[in-house]
Amino acid sequence: MGYEINGKTVETDANGYLVDINEWNEDVALAIAKDEGLELTQEHWDLIHFLRDAYVNENGHQPNDREINKFLGEKWGRKISSKEAYDLFPGKPSKQAGKIAGLPESRRKGGY
Repeated sequence: MGYEINGKTVETDANGYLVDINEWNEDVALAIAKDEGLELTQEHWDLIHFLRDAYVNENGHQPNDREINKFLGEKWGRKISSKEAYDLFPGKPSKQAGKIAGLPESRRKGGY
């Protein structure tokens, strides 16, 4: 399985997660988001870039729902509910946004 992007095939695992996170770029994110049925807004990008930054710069850390809500609240200057994060990424923010961000599949079960 994979995505054809700008004449290049980007390989994914059986669940659609990138095999190599280094092949990620915003065109890849747009293709994955389209496959997930999402049209990305700046709010989506805020979370995608946050998750990539945490993974790359914090030794593979994948933030949970509580961390995501805290980050978005600080970024947007208001309190964020889980519902708002799920409105952006209905397939679970940490998992669906992580997939679009090109990260490995999170095996975390709970949000906290």
